[in-house]
Amino acid sequence: MGRVSHAGTIPPSCLHAVFRAAEERERTTGRPVVKLHVGEPYFPPPREVALAVEHAVHDGRTAYTSAEGMHALREALAVKLETENGHRTSPERVFVTPGSCQGLAALFQSLASPGDELLMPELHWPIHLQQVLLAGFRPVFYALGPGYRPRLESLREAVTPRTRAVLVNSPANPTGAVLDAETMTGILELAREHDLQIISDEAYEHFVYEGEHLSFASLESGLPEEERRVSSTFTFSKSLAMTGYRLGYVVTPNAAAAHALRVVQEASIIGPSTPIQYAGLTALKAEDSARANARMVRANRDRALPALREAGLLAELPQGGWYAVIDVGSTGVDADTFAASLLETHEVGVAPAAGFALRPVFSDDGRVLASDPAPEARTLVRLAFCGDPVELDTGVSRLLAHVRDLRSRGGSP
Repeated sequence: MGRVSHAGTIPPSCLHAVFRAAEERERTTGRPVVKLHVGEPYFPPPREVALAVEHAVHDGRTAYTSAEGMHALREALAVKLETENGHRTSPERVFVTPGSCQGLAALFQSLASPGDELLMPELHWPIHLQQVLLAGFRPVFYALGPGYRPRLESLREAVTPRTRAVLVNSPANPTGAVLDAETMTGILELAREHDLQIISDEAYEHFVYEGEHLSFASLESGLPEEERRVSSTFTFSKSLAMTGYRLGYVVTPNAAAAHALRVVQEASIIGPSTPIQYAGLTALKAEDSARANARMVRANRDRALPALREAGLLAELPQGGWYAVIDVGSTGVDADTFAASLLETHEVGVAPAAGFALRPVFSDDGRVLASDPAPEARTLVRLAFCGDPVELDTGVSRLLAHVRDLRSRGGSP
């Protein structure tokens, strides 16, 4: 078949494999699976958001916008960013994207040059790794300390002359860790010292349960634009449950970064969906819905997750986000075996976290030769707590029963 392409050597996301396994289980048994493996909220988008799309289509407001997106939406986002996130920016630095995932991918492409390295957390969202590799970066992983928070000394040790950027994710997927001001300031000082760019993924900005969300770029609000180095990504998918709408945005720090990202967007999307952008304009007025949704997910966390901590599976409750990482090593099986047997015997889907800790090995030309998980992740499992409360309680109860059964049998599933 000829030589495999660069993209063809990149490992697929483990999340898609778990998703397919759960669907297959439902098809073959006819019984529903409790889906703790996927971050799909149980609350719906505001009704007015759907009406905004309907009206835009009905009124014929469906023509192209610029690659950056509709100016009215970017103006509204610039106001939101300043009032809610502490950014001092302008519409010219804001890009509307088909989901923050596409925005992240485009951002990595706009920053990478051949041979560049990027620092990213040792436990990370698998899509981040795919995006980094597709952009041409070589990932270098920094260690996480207690509560899965970044260790500044590990970041500093990982910097080389080829390091170009640092990826941070707060609140984090999969760990729920939230960066504090001291850690962010330390990362920013390191970036200035070594002339690095910072990519801040803030998809879960409204889901912070201990303290408040601090937006990374707010630390640069007093600097001249040309000295800023933080690019930020946001989404409508989480706070307002607009997962299938595919709407996000990227905030670039200065004119040079905006120019590079504009080229990538021109070449890849032409422009974001116009009717969906009208949905975004309406959604920005739904702050009460975002706050209510955050309260519901926090209530899920506070009710369902303490039992996991009491069972010795979870060191502390996640500070933010939609996910918790549990360690099933005490059951005597690895995470892959645990997840497969939990699905088979209790019809509960969870995601083995080995796929969140892959370590690629490269050929000289940048192709991925192998990608094995870090050994310390082999017993870790991610579960989502953003779903229906009854299903979440059922899933956690079944998971704990499975843990007890495995422990009593010495790890034999």
